[in-house]
Amino acid sequence: MAAGEALAHCTLCPHACGTNRLSGEKGACGMDARLRIARAALHFWEEPCISGTAGSGAVFFSGCPLHCVYCQNAEISEGRAGAVVSTRRLADIFLELQEKGAVNINLVTPTQYAVQIREALCDADKRGLSIPIVYNCGGYESVQALRMIESSIDIYLTDFKYMDRKLAGRFSHAEDYPLCAREALKEMVRQKAEAVFDETGMMKRGVIVRHLLLPGCLEDSKQVVRYLYETYGNDIYISLMRQYTPVHAENLPEELRRTVCTEEYEELVDYALALGVENGFLQEEGTASESFIPPFDLTGVLEKTRR
Repeated sequence: MAAGEALAHCTLCPHACGTNRLSGEKGACGMDARLRIARAALHFWEEPCISGTAGSGAVFFSGCPLHCVYCQNAEISEGRAGAVVSTRRLADIFLELQEKGAVNINLVTPTQYAVQIREALCDADKRGLSIPIVYNCGGYESVQALRMIESSIDIYLTDFKYMDRKLAGRFSHAEDYPLCAREALKEMVRQKAEAVFDETGMMKRGVIVRHLLLPGCLEDSKQVVRYLYETYGNDIYISLMRQYTPVHAENLPEELRRTVCTEEYEELVDYALALGVENGFLQEEGTASESFIPPFDLTGVLEKTRR
């Protein structure tokens, strides 16, 4: 996939909308070809092997290929927050986060900017970037785009939201999500088949698959976990999340207007353990709170480029 072609007739995500983002048109992701970033800072709320104690260098990109009705980060996924930066500035941001002690660079919702990110990483590598690169995505990925960035990425931190295409259509406006997520995950595992950790337990390479339990969707969640384990066993790490927060509940479908109850989450965990899942992460109670949503206030984005 040539860089110019990818943006002039965009196929970076499975929507393959064909938009000429270089001309200023906005694709299915809501973004044109200009890089928009809402926050770049140390982030401590990822899985332990990603955040550690020093923090993950999280770069939050504006826009998103998915349009989840329950999105907790709608301010940036809908493009309401964020500032335009150059690829050179993005490379500077990566290096600044490394200087601040970040254990990795965490690209949050990077799909729509894969071309520009690859360019910025190449620039930063030449200037001394040496920490792992995490591709933190929603799972709705193009295999072709994943292959384009393969050499730039060390860790895939991906969602696997649904097995039921009707749920995917209703809640994320993407009925093909289950199929696309399966194909994307297969490619991610092909690229990073063997997990590697350093002496402190920080992941240096590998695949972590997140699944967010939604209220009333326990049976679909079980099917997700079954698929992941029966397909990949303990070659991947499964992160079972309970942090669903009904932001602006009055605008949500009725079944999504509450948090996940303890009994639902514990039943999913018990199901995973009964299957034989060993490599995974669980969330403690109390994570379903808007206090865990970072402020998208351009922190770390507009600092002056070093001379």
